[in-house]
Amino acid sequence: MNVGGLLTSAGINIGLCVLFLSLYSILRKQPQNVKVYFGRRIAEEHNRLREAFILERFVPSTSWIVKSLRCTEDEILATAGLDAVVFNRILVFSMRIFSLAAILCVFGVLPLNYFGQDMHHVRIPKASLETFTIGNVQERSRWLWVHCVVLYIISAVASLLLYLEYKHIARLRLCHVSRATSNPSHFSVLVRGIPKSSEESFSSTVESFFTKYHASSYLSHQVVYKVGKLQKIVSSAKKAYRKSKHFKATTVDQRCKSVTYRCCFCGASSNSFQLLPIEFEQEGEKPDECGSAFVFFKTRYAALIVAEVLQTSNPMRWVTSLAPERDDIYWSNLWLPYKQLWIRHIATLLGSIVFMFVFLIPVTFIQGLTQLEQLQQRLPFLRGILKKKYMTQLITGYLPSVILQIFLYTVPPTMMLFSTLEGPISHSERKRSACCKVLYFTIWNVFFVNVLSGSAISQLNALSSPKDIPMQLARAVPVQATFFTTYVLTSGWASLSSELMQLFGLTWNFIRRYILRMKEDSDFVFSFPYHTEVPKVLLFGLLGFTCSVLAPLILPFLLLYFFLSYVVYRNQFLNVYCTKYDTGGLYWPIAHNTTIFSIVLTQIICLGVFGLKESPVAAGFTVPLIIFTLLFNQYCRKRLLPLFKTVPAQNLIDMDTEDQQAGRMEDLHQRLHSAYFQSPDTDDIPLEGVHTVGRNADGSGTSGESSSKESADEARSDLSHPTLDGLPVSQLRNAVRSLTFIMRLQKRGLSE
Repeated sequence: MNVGGLLTSAGINIGLCVLFLSLYSILRKQPQNVKVYFGRRIAEEHNRLREAFILERFVPSTSWIVKSLRCTEDEILATAGLDAVVFNRILVFSMRIFSLAAILCVFGVLPLNYFGQDMHHVRIPKASLETFTIGNVQERSRWLWVHCVVLYIISAVASLLLYLEYKHIARLRLCHVSRATSNPSHFSVLVRGIPKSSEESFSSTVESFFTKYHASSYLSHQVVYKVGKLQKIVSSAKKAYRKSKHFKATTVDQRCKSVTYRCCFCGASSNSFQLLPIEFEQEGEKPDECGSAFVFFKTRYAALIVAEVLQTSNPMRWVTSLAPERDDIYWSNLWLPYKQLWIRHIATLLGSIVFMFVFLIPVTFIQGLTQLEQLQQRLPFLRGILKKKYMTQLITGYLPSVILQIFLYTVPPTMMLFSTLEGPISHSERKRSACCKVLYFTIWNVFFVNVLSGSAISQLNALSSPKDIPMQLARAVPVQATFFTTYVLTSGWASLSSELMQLFGLTWNFIRRYILRMKEDSDFVFSFPYHTEVPKVLLFGLLGFTCSVLAPLILPFLLLYFFLSYVVYRNQFLNVYCTKYDTGGLYWPIAHNTTIFSIVLTQIICLGVFGLKESPVAAGFTVPLIIFTLLFNQYCRKRLLPLFKTVPAQNLIDMDTEDQQAGRMEDLHQRLHSAYFQSPDTDDIPLEGVHTVGRNADGSGTSGESSSKESADEARSDLSHPTLDGLPVSQLRNAVRSLTFIMRLQKRGLSE
């Protein structure tokens, strides 16, 4: 592909970005879309919005960019949690290292690559992109030492920045643990693999075991039940309450009938609600006990000790671990027998491998689109079409990355399904497992398969001889760098635009309001999809490292992606996504390991390139660099990684001592009894503002206390649109009313 094809792809994606950003700046101001673009803020404030007609709503603006840039890290931490801060630090690290790489490689390495051979250079738009790669440098060139020096600088600065970020996030994690003084999960241990006894129940077995072996620290316990339908009924009730809790002092008439509305397409009617009888018989028998239980201890330190040590000589029984937070528990997986989990892990691993190899089919087809000669041989009827210049640039520069991106949309749901089948005990663990699977999958299929396969599956036999892989990568990466550049444009810039637009939420909001004609506000606030966005950012980091020295032309496009993503994702954390659970920064070790892998892979590929270019000095200096990078990683694993695997006993003991001295320990123990109640109770559902209306014997209506005045006051205090907070809406309304009153007086005067 030549520079013209790259510019075609860049132009298309730049146009889409500008269009989507302009549409977003307008759509976010429309009151009917406030649930889509301000879901988190509306969910927290629980207020309805008034729809004021203001001209600014229909004018594109950049105010949202300014607000996202002004937001501090502490505000993100308080709003979206530690995981959001970790994701933000990944973007900051990427911007810093690739800013340095872009300066060094674009102004230092790129000219050496372009003038690496004595040849006649055509005009740049017609020049092949391979002339800007290290493949254009002559063998035994004396300028290869520049590439080696730049590689040293990038590796050293990346290692330093990684270490500083690792220390910063580890400190934030310790602060996150220390600040959660009333977190019941610090006192709780999840026990699985409880042996079944024919003489006593699971509850009695747990009590006798911990009373015998942990009598000094054992407080109480709660057995997990397989509740089935009961759990679904309670969950549905809580969802129904969340949808209506912004109504205060609501009156519910027990005599009302179901309301129907008709669909605008088919005309069919549907019931909005039906009042169920107060008295109903619970179907089914008493819920069965499961082989899992939550055990509570008197101190945090005692819970940590019990969670870390082996309880019996049989590791498959009495398996203990620190309990997740209440909102993070994946209840249905607690019902699974612990002995099944290793089988599930093997099954999901095999399923992931099969899915990975099945995905080779579309990747091979996509690589065929980048090779026009082979494409014309296999499909002769395309020869006439491919003679047109713009069609050639469109097919080679835009279509391959678009098709690959479409197929990649199937990967996150599939990996999330596999992670669910593994049996994780928490939602955050399931999402983190899916994040790792998606990351491995994308690195393999987007990078290695595209590099090693070329345009045919037959070339995958390169994997049969591992010692030749560095040489294969050294030959293929500079050639495939053009495809990676267009992939950054398509999967990076365009995906950020669609993320900002919230196409799914916008479409559902339109269907709900104008097709289904649902008047009530639906609660569809989502949590941030770390399992899709973290692998995407880390994959772009891998492409940036591997292509920085070999094909620097990718760096300006990649750097622009990271700057744009920094603004977009901060805006999404502040306004759109709602944090339901948090891993405590456990995504950073994934990011660190992936970055180290990217750096070492870059060094190995450069070692192979220096060998192909017959530069023994550059190749010899690259070997110690690989060793130093691996030693640095090992130091980080020993120094900082243990802080992410468990909680330091020193911090927990200090927290226990402080609570005992302040007299808060008894209150914390009282809260533990209801902290992990399996069927959520209604303590968090205040009903003082809800009144029932019935009939007395004489037919007169009875109700609770009247609060019409309060409801009227609350109706007047409805929120304005979040983007219009600074406008004098009330003053404008008063001015309009005054003008209307004056016009009416004038009309009366004329009529008289």
